[in-house]
Amino acid sequence: MKEIYLAGGCYWGVEAYISGLKGVEATEVGFANGAAKAPTYKQVCTENTGHAETVKVSYNPDVISLRALLRLFYKIIDPTSVDRQGEDAGHQYRTGVYYTDPADDTVIKDTLNELEDSVGKKIVVECRPLDNFYTAEEYHQKYLVKNPGGYCHVAPGLIAWARTVDPRDFD
Repeated sequence: MKEIYLAGGCYWGVEAYISGLKGVEATEVGFANGAAKAPTYKQVCTENTGHAETVKVSYNPDVISLRALLRLFYKIIDPTSVDRQGEDAGHQYRTGVYYTDPADDTVIKDTLNELEDSVGKKIVVECRPLDNFYTAEEYHQKYLVKNPGGYCHVAPGLIAWARTVDPRDFD
């Protein structure tokens, strides 16, 4: 198993989409790379803690490569939007890829360069080592499973599509 941390706006939709991909074994929503220790959702939203809403992704690299996982992640974000995804605005909604294995840095940067080339303008997706990650409150975990009509900036059709994708098509 490997892990990667993905920030793509509100973590509810990112988690619902990513968890449906073949090879993704587990997901957990939380807060990454901020200054406060063990922040609450309320603190992240109101106290400028510096955290990003992030999904911890545990995946099987024999089924889905990091390259494929990232290419699929980029389909649900606007990589040119600063501190905003969909209707959600604020520094906690920035986009980023945070890694624990330094060997992942090259793959991440390669895919970000591809993404910038395909978009045709500067992208603002962070690529950094993971400094810290704190699990969000339980009611945020698998939120859209518990609340199927809940708000999400990721289109429901994309969440359904993720369950049908062959990740090898994105290597």
